[in-house]
Amino acid sequence: MNAASVDSQRIAALLDAANKAMATGRAAEGARLYRQAESEAPHHPLVLNEFARRLLHEGKAEQARDILRDALGADPSHASLWINLAAALRTLGLHAEEMSALEKVLELNPNDLRALLQKASLEELRGRTRDAAATYRIALGAIPTGATLPAALIPILQHAKEVVDKNARALEEFLGHRIRALRERHAHEPLARFDRCFDILLQKRKVYRPQPSFMNYPGLPAIEFYERPDFPWLAEIEAATEDIRNELLAVLADGPAALEPYVDHQGSIQADQWRELNRSRRWGVYSLWREGIEFPEHIARCPRTVQALRVWPRYQVPRCGPTALFSILDAHTRIPAHSGVSNTRLIVHLPLVVPPGCGFRVGAEQREWVPGKALVFDDTFEHEAWNDSDTPRAVLIIDIWSPFLSVAERELVTEVTAGVGEYYGASSYAGA
Repeated sequence: MNAASVDSQRIAALLDAANKAMATGRAAEGARLYRQAESEAPHHPLVLNEFARRLLHEGKAEQARDILRDALGADPSHASLWINLAAALRTLGLHAEEMSALEKVLELNPNDLRALLQKASLEELRGRTRDAAATYRIALGAIPTGATLPAALIPILQHAKEVVDKNARALEEFLGHRIRALRERHAHEPLARFDRCFDILLQKRKVYRPQPSFMNYPGLPAIEFYERPDFPWLAEIEAATEDIRNELLAVLADGPAALEPYVDHQGSIQADQWRELNRSRRWGVYSLWREGIEFPEHIARCPRTVQALRVWPRYQVPRCGPTALFSILDAHTRIPAHSGVSNTRLIVHLPLVVPPGCGFRVGAEQREWVPGKALVFDDTFEHEAWNDSDTPRAVLIIDIWSPFLSVAERELVTEVTAGVGEYYGASSYAGA
């Protein structure tokens, strides 16, 4: 390591310590560390940058600009020098030069939040509101999830969001007018996919991706809710809704002890996510089959349900499927957002008892359960459910193969999944 790099590391460390001291109210210590850095390397770019920053705070933008230009002439690789130069140029009204300085920052760090926000505000200042909205959108997307932001940034980010939202509404109106005639011409065509695309483009809809916890089979469509007509065999099960509901109500008449908790995690894995529901009958189940295990007494007690399920194309995978169970969500209970284990299967809900105030979200789509109307969805998308009513909600849940897998693929998936279970000796396959 050469002397210059050691010197730069030490100067950077001194200035960082000085800034932290000032930020925590230790002004005397901060000033001492600044003076020490200046005495050791008065012409170092970082020292000049700090000096220029203080001049900016004092309203001496012209002096700050000259110092920063000199520093950048010696070393143009410091993004902080460029951003401070841009700030000085903004004060001086030199907008073209300011934009050049900001572009230099973004060459060095494309996700520099301060540079993106200043670039967007400059585009606004120059009347380029659409460009500003696009830049603000990039800036908002560059903020890491859960990041703690300085209080001073909050109103700036709120303004950024307002500009982005206003532009999205204007774009929606513009595009809506442009495609109105086409939509009318194709009014009888199925356009649900286009509608989702349109909403994503306008940022009205968040993009979710399947995230299986065990097996991710590539090449399968990423579809949250499948179209009901694609599964004609469901009609026979739906026709038996009243019989199925009556058998469930007879079971529930035995009281809460008839149900088992849906969530039963033994260890600490997922403990936080499932803290409210782990080993709780607030989300209870009455299983006919669960992860390939039969419950003969339950099957015998629900003969009409079993009869209706004779058309069911079972997801027959050892230690995984089939599953057919009644799911009871208690009043004022929410199932937290989570993802399923494998996109080789789909989940079917047959709603049986649905009081007002119940809802269900898969990815970006929210649906209401309607008794007797089945829903088919991919549970490897993040999904959640809630019952805000005063009475329990009940659905019949079954699993099926993804219709996009060939017979050969199903057989191979079955064998591999069984092999994983055998290898680990687990009661269910990895990731469940």
